[in-house]
Amino acid sequence: MSKLLQRLADAKRSGVYRASQPGAIIEAAKGGALDVVEVDLRAGVFESLAHALAFPDWFGRNWDALEDCLGDLSWRGDAGRVLVLSHSPGGGELRALIDVLDSVAQYWAAREKGFFAVFIDPAQRLKLPDLYRGA
Repeated sequence: MSKLLQRLADAKRSGVYRASQPGAIIEAAKGGALDVVEVDLRAGVFESLAHALAFPDWFGRNWDALEDCLGDLSWRGDAGRVLVLSHSPGGGELRALIDVLDSVAQYWAAREKGFFAVFIDPAQRLKLPDLYRGA
């Protein structure tokens, strides 16, 4: 098992991170029982996540509803989660998204389920920890 897969399998390390490229994350996750979802946020945060994660019809397309759906995800099975997020929004929308993702990661970690949200950030502009060395 690779070190990156070990990290992604450790629920205590759940959180919001950055990485330069998605390839190593996706490749590492193939070796485990993780639900890895690539999310291109260009169509908007709510629409992109709802589509990528197959949110139920009751999803209200607001921050509270996003947190509710990410805190459930029962329709996606019982595996730990890795969201690989590209084309992140800017400003207040990004801050709100990071706050929701961090809250959800803490929620899942307390239940011993991994939840990793990884922003693909080749320029390393986001003030987030790197998921792995060389990220």
